[in-house]
Amino acid sequence: QVQFVESGGGLVQPGGSLRLTCAASGTNGNFASMGWHRQAPGRQRELVATVTDGGRTNIADSVKGRFTISRDKNSVALQMNSLKPEDAGVYYCIGLTGLGAPIWGQGTQVTVSS
Repeated sequence: QVQFVESGGGLVQPGGSLRLTCAASGTNGNFASMGWHRQAPGRQRELVATVTDGGRTNIADSVKGRFTISRDKNSVALQMNSLKPEDAGVYYCIGLTGLGAPIWGQGTQVTVSS
């Protein structure tokens, strides 16, 4: 009964910062990969950043240099700096099991507006 608990979303001004966190509960195992995808209104869900259990990262070009992902076992955080209006959307935590099955969080809203 694995579940993700996400927090940290909210409303910020352009250029501001937010820190998203995601913690898994109900498991003693380890995810092969954890990270974040996002979905803006009217757009498809897209990868933002992920990190494997070995520490390898995959970060979208659109957020490189502004976002940083970090992980501690079954928790993952996304530090988002220099936020832009195009960063707005619902951010979903994702974990991939050793079998490649995705587990999704319920999503947390990020709004970037003046």
